[in-house]
Amino acid sequence: METSRRDVLKIAAALLVEQWAAARGLAQQSTASQAAQRKVVVVACGGMRREDTFAREGLRNIPTMSGEMFGRALFFASMHNNGATSHFNTLSSILTGTWQRLDDWGLNSPTEPTFFELLRKQTRMARNQAWFISSNKAMTNRIGSSTVRAYGPEYGANVVFPKQLLINAVVHAAAEGRAVHSADRSSVQPEIEAMLNQDNFDGLGWSVGEVAALDPITLGAIQKAIDELVRTSAPVTGDEFTYLVSAEVMRRFAPAFLTITFSDMEVAHFGSYSLHLGGIRTVDRLVGELWALVESLPAYRGKTTLLVLPEFGRDMDGSTTNGFFNHRQNSESTRSTWMLCLGDGIRQPQVIADPVEQIQICPTLAHLFGIGGPAQAARPLPGFLS
Repeated sequence: METSRRDVLKIAAALLVEQWAAARGLAQQSTASQAAQRKVVVVACGGMRREDTFAREGLRNIPTMSGEMFGRALFFASMHNNGATSHFNTLSSILTGTWQRLDDWGLNSPTEPTFFELLRKQTRMARNQAWFISSNKAMTNRIGSSTVRAYGPEYGANVVFPKQLLINAVVHAAAEGRAVHSADRSSVQPEIEAMLNQDNFDGLGWSVGEVAALDPITLGAIQKAIDELVRTSAPVTGDEFTYLVSAEVMRRFAPAFLTITFSDMEVAHFGSYSLHLGGIRTVDRLVGELWALVESLPAYRGKTTLLVLPEFGRDMDGSTTNGFFNHRQNSESTRSTWMLCLGDGIRQPQVIADPVEQIQICPTLAHLFGIGGPAQAARPLPGFLS
């Protein structure tokens, strides 16, 4: 009988439980420190054009964000990406507060301190309080810290790529000759890789190897998320799994600063507009679930600020860059997006129409946490409490 996608995930989950069983003694964040700590969650969502989201014809794709969430939000209607509109450069720019022009595929670390480093060094915060969790194959673990000598990995974030961890677990078990339930061990690696790479929208597969410099005991945090994925009837997409891992990290460690990136909408690179819109709808649903989780967890309720934004838009239809397929054009369609913010860090629900830039996000995070921002900082965004 043909093994279903969910059956393959069950095999992967069993292998991961075996591989990281030693993580059962994982230390959690203390209740006392949770109670005193402000939390910020940043969600960056690949490339989404305004016309497909916060425009009259696009609202049907984002019923959660444009509905009740919008009525409680601080909304920036003109958030600009004036840097390199590639995934790694955009996230590096957001996290450092400076326009970064690095290798598009994450071969180089940011050249200025990331917010993870600024926060952890200035507050002496433990490593389990800063996380970067991503669906995007254009990211690497170099996003978690910079090349600046006074900072670096010692003050960096936990960087996790959930789908890559599944691949590594299966490959590791098969290489050691362990049985994989009723499936033929020799077929597991290609089957897992083929299944997970169905979401390989950027044309680049995950490498089999070390991708996250995590202590083995920390890797155990994904065990419960995998079990949850196997039990749920929700769609099995890269973003769905990234959300489940993020949710488990929140329950277990209650990090003060968490960045999540979703990328199902990047199927646009393959030219499917309907699947691209489906990815946007998935993100809208997951953002709603994430906020509901925030409000349900004592460690987060009443002390959390959520920021949600596209990394950039997409190119205009009819352009020489193949329109919505890509995000390379120097146009408003590609560079002008939005950001939705809600939670305890905003002064009041309002719409800010004046143009702002993504490099203002990092100094705004510093403002929220009451720490020093980037050395060459832009102004913090308006509308936030200190």
